[in-house]
Amino acid sequence: MENQDLKLKVEAVLFITGRFMLPEEFSPYCHNSLEDIKIALTELKKEYDQKQTALEIFNESDKWKLGLKRSYNYLTSSLISDAELDRPSQETLAVIAYKQPMTQSEVIKVRGNKAYDHIQRLKELDFIISEKFGRTRLLKLTQKFYDYFDIPDTKLKQEFQKIETKVLESLEKEAKQILAEEPKTEVKEALENTKEESKQNA
Repeated sequence: MENQDLKLKVEAVLFITGRFMLPEEFSPYCHNSLEDIKIALTELKKEYDQKQTALEIFNESDKWKLGLKRSYNYLTSSLISDAELDRPSQETLAVIAYKQPMTQSEVIKVRGNKAYDHIQRLKELDFIISEKFGRTRLLKLTQKFYDYFDIPDTKLKQEFQKIETKVLESLEKEAKQILAEEPKTEVKEALENTKEESKQNA
């Protein structure tokens, strides 16, 4: 009975916080030993794995979180698109996520002056934070970003590199079509510069 009560408390904490938590962070709310909390987390994860539910308990590097199963992540993308972020703001967020930490001046250079509005919106939603950095500001992702999109920091760069490879392939294909119609050294140079920048940023 006591173990079941502890599991319910742990489940409530996971639900309310909505973020990855270390076992010791549960102590102020559960008032149990660290060992008991770890056991409760492990048992609760097994129960969720066996349930017919859209929720799952994630365990990464001894951090625990209750969230949407990865197979339902497309719903998250759809909801954030419809309810919170327009397409341009999503694209600005993607640029920041790939390059971060990234200065605000660099974002404006890539995305144009309208990115000022995107950055403000992203800060309001707590997806990014900004810090004073000389004459500009340095933009970084928040923990909410990683928790919201269910992607570990270590895998983020890999995912965007896959996307960038596809973009480069598309650019190269378009450039070849242009060169076939009207060869221009400017196009060749632009393509080579894009490839070189990609190698330097990898």
